[in-house]
Amino acid sequence: MNLSIDSKKKNTYDVIVIGSGISGGWAAKEFCEKGLKTLVLERGRDVRHITDYTTAMSNPWDFPHRGRSTVVSETTNPIVNKCYAFEEATEHFFVKDNEHPYIQEKPFDWIRGYQVGGKSLIWARQTQRWSDFEFEAPTRDGFAVDWPIRYKDLAPWYSYVEKFTGISGNRDGIANLPDSEVLPPFELNCVEKHIQQKVKEHYHDRQVIIGRCAHLTQSNEIHTQQGRGQCQARHLCYRGCPYGGYFSSNSSTIPWAAKTGNLTLRPHSVVHSIIYDEQKQKATGVRVVDADSKEMLEFFADVIFVNAACLNTNLILLNSTSSRFPNGLGNDSGLLGKYVAFHNYRGSLTATFEGYQNQYYYGRRPTTAFIPSFRNVFKQETDFLRGYMIAFSASRAGWHQGGQEGFGVDFKEKITQPGGWGVYMMMQGETVPREHNHVRLSKNQKDAWGIPQLITSIEYDQNDEKLLQDFLIQGTEMLEKSGCKNISPYDSGQAPGLDIHEMGGVRMGKDPKTSLLNEWNQLHYCKNVYVTDGACMTSVGNQNPSLTFMALTARAVNHAIQK
Repeated sequence: MNLSIDSKKKNTYDVIVIGSGISGGWAAKEFCEKGLKTLVLERGRDVRHITDYTTAMSNPWDFPHRGRSTVVSETTNPIVNKCYAFEEATEHFFVKDNEHPYIQEKPFDWIRGYQVGGKSLIWARQTQRWSDFEFEAPTRDGFAVDWPIRYKDLAPWYSYVEKFTGISGNRDGIANLPDSEVLPPFELNCVEKHIQQKVKEHYHDRQVIIGRCAHLTQSNEIHTQQGRGQCQARHLCYRGCPYGGYFSSNSSTIPWAAKTGNLTLRPHSVVHSIIYDEQKQKATGVRVVDADSKEMLEFFADVIFVNAACLNTNLILLNSTSSRFPNGLGNDSGLLGKYVAFHNYRGSLTATFEGYQNQYYYGRRPTTAFIPSFRNVFKQETDFLRGYMIAFSASRAGWHQGGQEGFGVDFKEKITQPGGWGVYMMMQGETVPREHNHVRLSKNQKDAWGIPQLITSIEYDQNDEKLLQDFLIQGTEMLEKSGCKNISPYDSGQAPGLDIHEMGGVRMGKDPKTSLLNEWNQLHYCKNVYVTDGACMTSVGNQNPSLTFMALTARAVNHAIQK
């Protein structure tokens, strides 16, 4: 009896955070900084800043296959191989398909990073605030449910996390893309500036800006305290940055939490479910399967933050059943796992540009030019709902990349010269949450740790098709007006998921009958459990989402502490 009591006491903390990615890292930092003993559970291995970035300083010729994935890797990992950041130098930061299977009722490419830091090691680092044009969209346009918060509720928390994270960019004064707390911006190159000017001349509702990204173009004191240095514009970010030039949990929030002495980080901890106490009417802890020994363990805390990344957060809550919650923790509404949405990345354009042959650029800038959404912003003006952001960049490929053949001194001299300018443009479109787009648990298939496999049933709809076609038309027109040639539109036809921006399933809302979480990201019916990762999102906007996850997390932690 005493052994049991002692064991429980040993495994008891003030707070448990499930997941160590972007939102989990922020939860850990905030709780530890405020003096709370915090356990962070991570299902994958530990990754220590700098030490475990094993390929960060490698040259192309240091890799057996010069950085390319092998045929064996492509064959055994057909899903993750589609990801833009997956290659020989980065594959150790990605989940392998055959090791963590799931069931695709409809095609869905689930890209995951199971390690300390999660996908914060491999994210694209683009950061934009939401505005009330996003928070009010469901009510205005009649989809999903009303957000229980507005921009004014999140604005101070955006500023709070931006100053710590470090965001480069301009203050652009755009109504539907509020200004951030920014460090000096990266610069558009000459062709991008040319397109910027032409767009300004021809369109009153469109503005080309340099992308805002989580890179330190200069280190302020708060960043120096984190041990982070200036971005070197190497654009080898997906290997892990030994300079700490871009924001990740590994370089920033996790070490910050650790130095308080209040952090316990437990990798190799696969969360099975959350423990609900029927008598106390609250969650009391978390069941964990040790990834190596397969032993079932229990940890206890007064507050639990679920930040396992969107779909895994849905999985954990669905698997957290009890007499009170037979269909998943907090799931009285029956909506847990439903209304999952994502970003539509299917459309892109390529073009060439003649001129500026005497100009070039230096470094590998880690961001692009952006055109914030201009469709259906101030009023409904098309036959589809919502809109899209556009990202584009101009570059000069090497002469040899055009496929020219050669040999000897003349060939070697030619390949040192840049070729002509090319332009690449892509969309990031908002999808509308639909009830039929959902995830659920398999009743008969389990993973290696005895946890039900996730079933994904998510697809595009007619609204997405219309939005895609509008982008291809508008993008082509803008490139034409900018003087580009050889414009080629392209629909990748890629499945949902490859955008890696899946959101929803545990959405926020005002009414417990139509939502799972309240305005503070608490479960309506189990208020000591918070969800602040992508699963909490009521709608998805068209901005990159990670900055909003961070702000929501900091705000929710503040609420949990003040309670």
